[in-house]
Amino acid sequence: MAKKKKKKKRDYGKYFAILGIAVLVLCVFFLIMERYTVKTITVEGNVHYTNDEIVSMVMKNKLDHNSLYLSLKYRKKGISGIPFIEKMSVDIMAPDTIKIIVYEKAVAGYIEYLGKYMYFDKDGIIVETSDVKTEGIPQITGLQFDYVVLHESLPIQNQEIFQSILDITQLLAKYEIPVDKIYFDKNDQMTLYFENIRVRLGDISNIDDKIIRLKVILPELEGQKGILRMENYEEGMKNITFNKDS
Repeated sequence: MAKKKKKKKRDYGKYFAILGIAVLVLCVFFLIMERYTVKTITVEGNVHYTNDEIVSMVMKNKLDHNSLYLSLKYRKKGISGIPFIEKMSVDIMAPDTIKIIVYEKAVAGYIEYLGKYMYFDKDGIIVETSDVKTEGIPQITGLQFDYVVLHESLPIQNQEIFQSILDITQLLAKYEIPVDKIYFDKNDQMTLYFENIRVRLGDISNIDDKIIRLKVILPELEGQKGILRMENYEEGMKNITFNKDS
C-alpha cells in the first residue's frame, strides 16, 4: 500500500514538473512574441506601390509580424516575383523595428499591344505586362514593330530611340511634368500630349532647355487647346508659337 502511494506521489511530481516546464515555455514564448512584435516599419525605394501595399506583400500573416521570424524567413534572400520590382530585402533594425528596401525595375515607358500594357526599360526590353495601367509611366506611341516578347527588346529598327525615351521621361519626372503620351513619328521627332495641349519637341537636341522652358509655359496654357511649337527652341529664345485649335 505504501509503495502505491509513493508511486502516485512520483507520478504527481512528474506531472507537475512537466506542467511547470510547459508553463515556462509558454511564458518565454509570449515574452519573445511581445518583445519581437514589429511596431515600426520604414519602406525605402518604392514608387509604383504605396508603403501599405509593400508592407502587405512582406507581412502576409501573423507570424510575419514577428521580427525574429522575419529575420529567419528572409535571411540571405530577398523577395522576388512581384510586378515592377526586381527584389525587396528586409532588414531587422531592432526587435520591434524593420526596414523594407525596395529595388524597382527601371521602367521608361509602356506600349499597348493586344489589349495589354507592355512596360519596357531603358534598353527597350519588356520587363512587365499587365491588364492595368500604372499611373506615372507615359505611353509611348508611333514605334513600329510586328511582335512583342516578354524579357526581350522591342523589335524596332532604331534601338537608340530608347535612350531618347529614357532621357525625356527622366527629365519630365525631374521637373514634375506629368505627360499623358509621347509620340514618335517616322523621323523620330517627338510630340508630347497633355490633355488638350500637344507639344512638338522635335529631336532630342537641347532637350534640357526645352523641358525647363516647358515647365514655365504649360501653366499659362491651362484651359486652352492647340499645338505648342518647340522643335526649334534654343536657350534664351523668347518667342514660341502656340497654334490654337480652330
